[in-house]
Amino acid sequence: MDKVKIFKALANETRLNILHWLKEPDINFPQQSHCLKTNDFHKGVCVGSIREKAGLCQSTTSEFLCLLEQAGLLESKKIGQWTYFRRNEKVIEELATWIGKEL
Repeated sequence: MDKVKIFKALANETRLNILHWLKEPDINFPQQSHCLKTNDFHKGVCVGSIREKAGLCQSTTSEFLCLLEQAGLLESKKIGQWTYFRRNEKVIEELATWIGKEL
């Protein structure tokens, strides 16, 4: 877990919001029909849905998602022509534990 990368990724309100929205994707995004066909990426949300909610252009959305994924906070999977993202709960839990113990 690279804590510096994580904190840099979280140092932007929109990226922080994306993580927050992905905590409860059923509430924050429309039903993800393509992901449901394979059902092997539970809680995954299509980039297009994230872009719409964030109100960003495609390139900025992709950059933000890439930063969050490189920090280990998100996981991605390509299903057909769509790419889906979801939170990496294991890393988020490790970060929360580290903060609770070390900070």
